[in-house]
Amino acid sequence: MGLDGAVYVLTDQKPGKLLKLTPKIVSACKLQRDPANIRIYGGRYRLIKFGMSSLKTRNMLCRMFMRLLVCLCALNACYTSAQVTSELRTEQTFIELQPQASAPKLVRLGLAGGTSWQNDRSETLIGSAEMGGKLTKLLWKFNRQASHADARDVSFVYDCANPRLRLVWEWKAPASSGPLEHSTHIENLDTREIWIPLQDSLIFSFATEPTVKLRHFYIDKGAGKPSAVGVHEGDLAVGYRWTAFSSTYAHTAPDQAREIIPWFAVRNSGTSQTGWYVGVEFSGRTRLLLERTSKSLRGVVGLNPEPGPFRTRLKPHDSFDTPTVFIGAYSDGLDGLGNVLRPWVRNVLGNPRAWRDPKYPLLVNNSWGSGMQVDETLAGRMIRDSAELGLEMFHVDAGWFRGVGDWYPDPKKFPHGLAAVADDAHRHGLRFGIWVDWTQAGLDTQPGALNVHDPKVRDWTVSDLPSDWKPQPFKGQTIDIGVPDAQAYAQRELNRLVDDYRLDMLEHDGYLVAQGCVRRDHPHAPPDSLHISIAPDSGNHIVESSNSTDVSYHAVRAYYAIYTKLRRDHPNLLLEICNDGGRMVDFGSAAHGDYFSITDTYDPLSNRRAFYDASHVLPPAMLEAYVEKWPTPQIENFRYMLRSGMMGWLTIMLDTTAWNEEEHAAAKLEIKLYKEQLRPLIRDAALYHIAPRPDGLHWDGIEYFDSKRDKGVVYAFRGSNPGNDNYVFRVKGVAPAKTYRLHFQDGSAPDRSMTGRELLDSGVALHLPIPKSSELVFINSTSLRSNPLSP
Repeated sequence: MGLDGAVYVLTDQKPGKLLKLTPKIVSACKLQRDPANIRIYGGRYRLIKFGMSSLKTRNMLCRMFMRLLVCLCALNACYTSAQVTSELRTEQTFIELQPQASAPKLVRLGLAGGTSWQNDRSETLIGSAEMGGKLTKLLWKFNRQASHADARDVSFVYDCANPRLRLVWEWKAPASSGPLEHSTHIENLDTREIWIPLQDSLIFSFATEPTVKLRHFYIDKGAGKPSAVGVHEGDLAVGYRWTAFSSTYAHTAPDQAREIIPWFAVRNSGTSQTGWYVGVEFSGRTRLLLERTSKSLRGVVGLNPEPGPFRTRLKPHDSFDTPTVFIGAYSDGLDGLGNVLRPWVRNVLGNPRAWRDPKYPLLVNNSWGSGMQVDETLAGRMIRDSAELGLEMFHVDAGWFRGVGDWYPDPKKFPHGLAAVADDAHRHGLRFGIWVDWTQAGLDTQPGALNVHDPKVRDWTVSDLPSDWKPQPFKGQTIDIGVPDAQAYAQRELNRLVDDYRLDMLEHDGYLVAQGCVRRDHPHAPPDSLHISIAPDSGNHIVESSNSTDVSYHAVRAYYAIYTKLRRDHPNLLLEICNDGGRMVDFGSAAHGDYFSITDTYDPLSNRRAFYDASHVLPPAMLEAYVEKWPTPQIENFRYMLRSGMMGWLTIMLDTTAWNEEEHAAAKLEIKLYKEQLRPLIRDAALYHIAPRPDGLHWDGIEYFDSKRDKGVVYAFRGSNPGNDNYVFRVKGVAPAKTYRLHFQDGSAPDRSMTGRELLDSGVALHLPIPKSSELVFINSTSLRSNPLSP
């Protein structure tokens, strides 16, 4: 009853949704004289006023209202939080969330306008903590007043009284399209130091009937060399169990599977092309687990708990954040998923300043074609030829420095320093970048060098070293940047490198993130002295113990902080993530770097395989292929080599001055074509995997099509099998009712027109008689007023 004597009935504006009343809502009814919409945890409610026509009617309604209040108060303990449901959604995905009394719950994940998956378990919050060597049980209680919900952000807060901890279980819709993000934040509000166990990022158990057929997808990292499979697809039958890992090292045991890009997808089998996917935005040691029982599909995503037991320290007012995960629903198969996820990575995780540059991705010449022999003379020659070819950046790879950990130019190779090389590049209209392995310490004793025998540096390193230890030519012993002093050193050193050498780009390589550490005075947990291994690897001693994941966790957070500040201090700087070629291809790196080296093997087949795999989930403009010296007896083989690295970010890693006149002219034309025709599609178009994964024997290819510009291109590659001259590519993305003009760049067929329906159903027929050759087929709508088919 309102203050005006009328009775108000609270209704939900969403049709078909059961209204859950609480005393707080009822109180709102009584206090509002002229009630408007009431928003409770994301739902909108309206009060409807009923006037009192008679004393009898008023008394009847009052009695009914009082009975309702009595019932609500009696049931208060049951529904205080569990019956309030919040919802977040994007164009493709929606979720329902529920704050239960002692733990939150992801109630439902769904495809907008389609299938949904019901989760039958609540989140598991950590159940204990250690203080002063004693284990204490944690009792979590939902804090309604501190929680928050709106159309973009839902945060359910849980408090523990002893010890005083606060846990925030948060979900966000960072963009109108794409997946939703989730993380858990645990803060120590106590005056005592607390050690907590592992809190997983996401635990789910979607109800499934055993007769429902499902498929599972995941993707290998390119790493040292792309695997034979790359994109894994298999039946997800009852009894299926899968565990996969990601880190920055990829030191796998002989019986262990290759590390993956930390992501996987599930699809309904049969004719359905719908499903859901989840990924991790973290560059450290993570684990993804999926298993199917007769009743459910269960999974865990988050930090890798092995080797365990995991624990991490929380000093007073310190906090622990689980790696952020994203989860989404999709339709139209894997390419439908990718054409939503890739723009989301660009818009939500990517560096907006880099993407605003119309020259992104760049065309680069890299000095590693001459290995460690790079010097001032060679650099000058490469710069001049890069400008002649139309390339856009000159990149000095390893070999320029005095020694490992001594990141100053070798005066014998660069008597005028690196700044003079940068100036030369800039005069020729090129940007300038360098390679550096900035977490590695060595033996150099010159001022500024990171020397492992320096007591301060020795304490930063992850382990002590034998007296006869020596670094490799460009790899030494890793320092733990999770140590505040080591992090501060790295920050100063990177700023010095950028300022002193006038850098436009900085590449990091090697073991940037420590895998484990023997030290007991670092911020991470101490190792288990009874279960610890130290193994030499390429000059670096790798530590593994119970604290490995906590070491990685702290180091990754420091790495992110260093690069965040570096970008703030140098907003135009580009950041390349190499890390031994493709071992750090993940979504956390995508948020802190501008492009990836996707494999450490650079032949045409390896480049196309690594690109085929990673381009399912990451923007192609971020995927760098290094093109190395490769046999090209015919000009068709030469173009095949170049184009195998031109589907995303192209870096040439060979001596271009050794090309003959025909090759030089062909490269110049391909570079011009990339700038004018290919790069806009690589940046903005949808990508389709229109042929099987490359095997080097058969045909393979990918397609870009930009529906806004109504134009696209097919990259076609012919394998080495004899008698395999013909192939048909069925394109995607075109409008069936429109007519398109096809231009064959190399003249393998006459230009012609086809309807969208013909392209979709019959496809584009190609004939290439020369093994290991290629073709670019440009597709342009004839309705366009300006319709350039070639540069």
